[in-house]
Amino acid sequence: SEMPLFSKDGDITIGGIFSLHDNFVTVKPTFNDKPEPLNFAAIMFCLEQINNNTDLLPGVSLGYKIYDSCSSMPMAMSAAMALVNGNEETVYLNRTCSKTSTAEAIIGLSDSSTTRGVAATIGSFQIPLISHTATCACLSNRKEYPSFFRTIPSDFFQSRTLAKLVKHFGWKWIGAIRSDNDYGNGGMATFLQEAQNEGICVEFSESIYRTYPREKFLKTVDVIKKSSAKVIVAFSSSADLAILVKELLIQNVTGLQWIGSESWVSSVNLAKPVNYRVLGGAIGFIISSAVIPGLKEFFLNINPSKSPGWNELWENIFNCTFATQDKAANINPCTGSESLQGINHVFMYLSELRIINNVYKAVYSIAYALHDLLMCRDGQGPFLLHYMNKVHFITKSGENVYFDENGDSVARYELVNWQLTEDGTVKYITVGLYDASLPEGQQFKINNSIIVWAEEKHQIPVSVCSESCHPGTRKAAQKGRPNCCFDCIPCADGEISNTTDSVDCLMCPVEYKSNYLRDLCILKDTEFLAYEEIMGEILALFSLFGACVTLGIAAVFFIHKDTPIVRANNSELSFLLLFSLTLCFLCSLTFIGRPTDWSCLLRHTAFGITFVLCISCVLGKTIVVLMAFRATLPGSNVMKWFGPVQQRLSVFAFTSVQILICTLWLTIVPPFPYKNLKSSTEKIILECDLGSVVAFYAVLGYIGFLSIICFVLAFFARKLPDNFNEAKFITFSMLIFCAVWITFIPVYVSSPGKYTVAVEIFAILASSFALLFCIFIPKCYIILLKPENNTKKHLMGKNQLNNFQL
Repeated sequence: SEMPLFSKDGDITIGGIFSLHDNFVTVKPTFNDKPEPLNFAAIMFCLEQINNNTDLLPGVSLGYKIYDSCSSMPMAMSAAMALVNGNEETVYLNRTCSKTSTAEAIIGLSDSSTTRGVAATIGSFQIPLISHTATCACLSNRKEYPSFFRTIPSDFFQSRTLAKLVKHFGWKWIGAIRSDNDYGNGGMATFLQEAQNEGICVEFSESIYRTYPREKFLKTVDVIKKSSAKVIVAFSSSADLAILVKELLIQNVTGLQWIGSESWVSSVNLAKPVNYRVLGGAIGFIISSAVIPGLKEFFLNINPSKSPGWNELWENIFNCTFATQDKAANINPCTGSESLQGINHVFMYLSELRIINNVYKAVYSIAYALHDLLMCRDGQGPFLLHYMNKVHFITKSGENVYFDENGDSVARYELVNWQLTEDGTVKYITVGLYDASLPEGQQFKINNSIIVWAEEKHQIPVSVCSESCHPGTRKAAQKGRPNCCFDCIPCADGEISNTTDSVDCLMCPVEYKSNYLRDLCILKDTEFLAYEEIMGEILALFSLFGACVTLGIAAVFFIHKDTPIVRANNSELSFLLLFSLTLCFLCSLTFIGRPTDWSCLLRHTAFGITFVLCISCVLGKTIVVLMAFRATLPGSNVMKWFGPVQQRLSVFAFTSVQILICTLWLTIVPPFPYKNLKSSTEKIILECDLGSVVAFYAVLGYIGFLSIICFVLAFFARKLPDNFNEAKFITFSMLIFCAVWITFIPVYVSSPGKYTVAVEIFAILASSFALLFCIFIPKCYIILLKPENNTKKHLMGKNQLNNFQL
């Protein structure tokens, strides 16, 4: 096995495996740019603190063996086996010797793929492996990796948190880029699943890897250019993304909002001004930083003269060379007295103690577990793994450290934003925090006001396939496209949606309608023929006018009741007809106004009875005219069969039939107030339900029956002597009456709402005015304007009607 890079003896040994070099096949391995030496120093610093602590592991000294894996799986496995087996090569008196020193726990391994191989191997030895940077969610599988722990949050939490971040900013249409390895594939798979749960659509998902040919990267660039998504989530390593960013810069693909995983969004090497054109305004989560008192001073006091393992680091930082047995320091020799104070190097980013803090927590977790192991109780076993599962302590910076059943630590992140400073450098500024240990709803804290978005915009970018559907519309999926792509369809009449992106429109209650915007149900207007509206006022005025004219004519007839024209036209039936006409005009008022129980009971029955009374009187007058001229024939005695008593009885009999029909109607199925919600979707029509349509048409039918009889009789009497004959006026009035009511039926059926009532009132008034004017106006003309014609002689004319009973 290989020699450790750093080692120190102790009662208990803790192992470390880190990637100081990028390869091991060349003569001089390439020294990478990762601040791994700080991790070495963190282990040494922590163990020195623990060894000097009388409360933690008193009387026990901790040693360490730290190996370099050279970013190689075989080298990492070899180092792990050396730590597990405890065999170590040493040189003593020019002879290679081997001694046993098994590590109780191992810290390290920087990437997930290498960690998986080592964790699967040493799991069977029950030796804890605590990683400070391996984030693959696959490592949470306790069956495959029973002894694995980590002090960095799993990508499972990061992926879910990234999905919540995307949802927080309202992005529904995104692209996805991932590294084609365990880290990228596993993290992106979790992100895509969580994004789907959050209703986020992914337009494209591309994989990249540093060993891919350039054509594959150019294809990914082409996909990005053709995409309509303005936000890209990249779950990638910094090395892989750097190649893609280079190609994006060549083709000037800028203005996109990048959301980054911890691996690249906190990369110092990637956050350069030249890359800011593409990645400017990027946001992403990185692990939380912490203050470790004394670490900086410890690192600044490192000197290769005290520990030769630092020689290569020293040469890299100061660009000098140490003299060894194999070479001479001819050019810029290292003295060992150089000072790290004030050195500007990637290794000197001591202000960003994020990864180092994870190493710090890993060392102390092992120490606390060892402490509990040495004080073990009966029945709890002598295995360190058992106590690692129960570790729980608070760091000096106040951070709670413990592991869940999968060996994962609590997810805590800082949300950072790439911003360009005044001196032209790129900094990632903390703009928010995420702590999974807090209750739901309190885990996120984001300060939107200090975020600088892509292209230095100060407004949150919009990235949607379709704009949100406003209240009043619903979403309709576009065929063959993701569910984030949809059309917005306005809600129909009587339906609303009061939320953004509503899937369905909701029906309003029956007495409500949708407003103009279709986002609120409002009470429908009620409609009825009211006195306050113009149509109601006009109809009411005509009704009162007709009643007043009728009463005026009755007054004229009463004043001139002894004149021949009044007596000749059967004054008793005339006054009864005028009375019924007055009632006909007034009954139309019951049709105006809000329907009530009483108005509904009165309107049709009063109309039916008064009109039958009116038609009965006209019919009586028609029969009187016919009988009167029949009585002039020699030997005729017909008038004794239709004298005043018979006339009264006929009117009473005809009217009684209608009264019976109306009584049965009101008794069995009476009319009632009704809210008509079917005729219109915009309003509630208040009307009187007929109760029984059969009864209603029975009333109208009976009126029509009497009207037809009256019309036929008057038609036969139209050629009697002109001076006395009023049959032609009755014929004309009944012709108008029948025409009005025949026209009324289809118009009544087809008229909506209050116009149905208006048509019925118009029919009542028109037919009433026809009877009034046709029968009584000619007589009033003679009485008032032609009194010389109001004589018996003029009325009798040439025919002497001596036996006519006036």
